[in-house]
Amino acid sequence: MAHTPTEITADLVRRLLLEQHPDLADLPLRLGARGWDNQMWRLGDDLAVRLPWATDSASALLRKEHAWLPALPPGLSLPIPVPQRLGEPSERFPHPWLVTTWVPGTPADRAPVTRAATAARALAAFLTALHQPAPAEAPAGRDARGGPLAPHADQFIRGLSEATDMGLIPDPDAVRAVWDDAVTAPPWTGPALWIHGDLHPANVLTTDGTLCGVIDFGELCAGDPACDLAAPWNLLPDGGADLFHQAYEPAVDPATLRRACGWAVIRALGGILIGEAGRHNRPGGKATWGPPAHAALRRLVATAP
Repeated sequence: MAHTPTEITADLVRRLLLEQHPDLADLPLRLGARGWDNQMWRLGDDLAVRLPWATDSASALLRKEHAWLPALPPGLSLPIPVPQRLGEPSERFPHPWLVTTWVPGTPADRAPVTRAATAARALAAFLTALHQPAPAEAPAGRDARGGPLAPHADQFIRGLSEATDMGLIPDPDAVRAVWDDAVTAPPWTGPALWIHGDLHPANVLTTDGTLCGVIDFGELCAGDPACDLAAPWNLLPDGGADLFHQAYEPAVDPATLRRACGWAVIRALGGILIGEAGRHNRPGGKATWGPPAHAALRRLVATAP
């Protein structure tokens, strides 16, 4: 899925705007972030331009955001990017690109949550509002996100083995026990709900120690909410997951909680391998992904039955 990263400069972004959205081309422009799939450039005070730069799948994910973010349930309690314009592929840049509203804040992998109770309530309110039945035509999850855990068993085994061999997992048997419990939990039998699908610390923004926004909805899909309910162990400080579950509505049933632990393990192993083992091809690395992933595994193992 990876390809040679596309070189994106301020001059390129400005020329794309001049060609397709000239009314925006004179706004101040500066680099905002180099994400996993996209680069983000801040446009003026209130807008952002997102352009695929590192994976072939990124183009489809941006088109999904443009098409489906406006269809999400109203009343989400945290700011999210709102699509404003879609840029089409051209000779100058062979991928679609997106202009959205700018969501202020710092990614939680670089500015971790410190106010556990406030952030737990904020995350619970956001996911309570988001997790509503999706229309029948809503997108399915990529890589089986939002579906059963069983198709991810090989991913789990490879990830745990690789991290263990590198000395990154102090108690692999305890991690395996959490996974084994999760993968044998009863499946989701409710309606397919809207889920973000990729709630790791780099996609959640913070300010003053609590949550202030959610970004990167490229994995948005309909399915089992357990995929998103993994987030408290990865995003919140110690004790935050319990506070989250007290605030989330409806109360999470035991089977869904077990599956959520499995999704949290998958996400934590990925964060460790990307952050510390260098299993990525992005310039500059993703070292900030390691610490929250280790903390998540520690919390999961400590709270396992």
